Amino acid sequence: MTFSLTIVIVAITVLVSWRAFNDRALLERLILWPPAVERRKQYDRLLTHGFIHADWMHLAFNMITLWSFGTAVERVFSGWITPIGYVLFYLSAIVVAILPTYLRHRRDANYRSLGASGGVSAVLFAFILFDPWSKLVIFPIPVPIPAFLFALLYVGYSIWMDRRGGDNVNHSAHLWGAAYGVLFTLLMEPRVFGHFTQSLFHSGSP
Repeated sequence: MTFSLTIVIVAITVLVSWRAFNDRALLERLILWPPAVERRKQYDRLLTHGFIHADWMHLAFNMITLWSFGTAVERVFSGWITPIGYVLFYLSAIVVAILPTYLRHRRDANYRSLGASGGVSAVLFAFILFDPWSKLVIFPIPVPIPAFLFALLYVGYSIWMDRRGGDNVNHSAHLWGAAYGVLFTLLMEPRVFGHFTQSLFHSGSP
């Protein structure tokens, strides 16, 4: 079995999240709380919030998705920018995805955000560029759907819910993470766009 940094990221995230479930002080130190960044200069929270989760279901959904698609993205990215470059891509995606949220709420003492969704979205959408016709099974959709169709539904739903609000989910981070994953991939290898469009309109091509 080939050594996978994706599995290392998953393991670290599970460990830190599990510890934070039982340690309120640790959770409060790692969570994105904008005033702590704004006033106390705890900029590390822009990253550390991606290693803690609200509950086991939240953690499992993110880590299963990361493990399912991250290993394939890791193989491609490792050839372009080395395995460490892939890890930096994932970590930077967590930060980039949360920045709009942080700027919007930087003086809101009542706002908190946590979870790896921004980084996971970046990895997932990079994968979709590689194989738009791959079948995804994502809860709560009970049947496999093509990756590109899932991407359309995901973006549309996230935009709608971000505007609607009220469900305690940071849909903005999902959107920005997805956009970052696409842009980063195309900047690293612009020919991926041609591969994506050719695969999209010729479903027989992987």
